[in-house]
Amino acid sequence: MKRWFVAAAALVIFSIPAAYAATPSKEKPKPASAQAQSADNAAKKCKAERESMGVEAFQKTYGTNHNLRNAFGKCVSSKSKDDKDEKDEDADKGEKSSGAAKACKAERASMGVDAFAKKYGTNHNLKNAFGKCVSGKANNNKDEKDND
Repeated sequence: MKRWFVAAAALVIFSIPAAYAATPSKEKPKPASAQAQSADNAAKKCKAERESMGVEAFQKTYGTNHNLRNAFGKCVSSKSKDDKDEKDEDADKGEKSSGAAKACKAERASMGVDAFAKKYGTNHNLKNAFGKCVSGKANNNKDEKDND
């Protein structure tokens, strides 16, 4: 029994310094994906916005629950969605867009986002306006081609 205890104590004594010698570096790991990087950028934007406008105003702007404590998460979520939308639009510029998508983008730019959403949006928050516009214009183009 004594031998076993001495062996266990020796193992613990020698493993503690080895554990401290193998500490990881303090360098912050880089995000693995573009989505993680986007979320990181969104968090930085929200943190800066919260500092500039004050915590109380920030919570009133973004908070949705009873005590408005979810404001930071809601802000990050909305900013990361905005970043994703911008990247999608940049990707669309690089590729050939359909005529319907181009027409809807031009219409949205000319009439404004809110008016466009009211005209085409059908769900509770009118976020499906662009898709409904493209779908409608594509179906109209298809019908015109069928009639020719």
